[in-house]
Amino acid sequence: MMITIARRAGYALLVVLLVTMLTVALLSLTPGSVAAVILGESATPERIAALNAELGLDRPLWEQYGTWLLNALQGDLGTSPVTGVPVMDAIMSRLPVTLELAVLGLAIALATSILLAVLSASFPNNPIDRGIVALTSVFLATPAFVAGPILILVFALTLRAFPVFGWVPLADDVAMNLRSAFLPAVAVAINEIAAFHRVLRADLITTLREDFIAAARAKGMSRSYVLFRHAFRPSSFSLVTIAGINLGRLIGGTIVIETLFGLPGLGLLIATSIQTRDVITVQGVVTFIAVVYVGINMLVDVAYGLLDPRVRTATRARKKKPAVSAPHAQKAVAA
Repeated sequence: MMITIARRAGYALLVVLLVTMLTVALLSLTPGSVAAVILGESATPERIAALNAELGLDRPLWEQYGTWLLNALQGDLGTSPVTGVPVMDAIMSRLPVTLELAVLGLAIALATSILLAVLSASFPNNPIDRGIVALTSVFLATPAFVAGPILILVFALTLRAFPVFGWVPLADDVAMNLRSAFLPAVAVAINEIAAFHRVLRADLITTLREDFIAAARAKGMSRSYVLFRHAFRPSSFSLVTIAGINLGRLIGGTIVIETLFGLPGLGLLIATSIQTRDVITVQGVVTFIAVVYVGINMLVDVAYGLLDPRVRTATRARKKKPAVSAPHAQKAVAA
């Protein structure tokens, strides 16, 4: 198990390193510079060049990246030349908004998809199941940037049940915080509901056809008891894996929603930093999200092995399986 964790940690570090290199390469292709943004439209080329030299932006790209990487390995993601705020401080101040939005969206998606999947699996291929599948197909075809304006139009502008924009911190007022976060969380959850429902529905239908389920029913157990006590747990491994992976993706994928609803999270920070050519901040936030994403994926992989005994058994079997020598392999092929 420790070797597996160490191997996955090595892969995770490699992924983060590649993400940071790709981010720097892509940002170097954008026109303009942060010095021109700071000095304004009336700045002369000489003043822009002097500020670039002062910020170290006139050095070769590989040298800038190497310096940044060495500092990042020590926990220093740099300081924004536009705001003068350390990037890590900016991330920590905005992370609660993004994290709450992602967790709330994931919770809404899981609760809704489990309910729909249980209904579908209880009545497979009948009108109820087909209606739910059709509904989730609509959800799957509705991206967040379409779902967001529709939710605002219906629930905020027409029914006036939720605010259109703005964010109330959780520490100030819990009820108002949930009210301001509900519509963005639903917009985030809509796509996930469809994906979760399809995975859990298929696994539940497969499990309900197993012999041990028939044996449980033969003992006179009720349908709901068999479904939740015997079928739900072995059917939920795929759902747990996808939910864990999607949580990391949601943390980095709320840029559109935060911009649309005016929420002060990491997504809005990246959007405003790109507009001001604040490469240091964008680089730091992207790196932070990449670390969170691969870290959650690694934890999900490890937890999956702990939850499902079949994974542990398969891993041990692969380790104990003797290697086939080349002569034996050639004889087997010839035979």
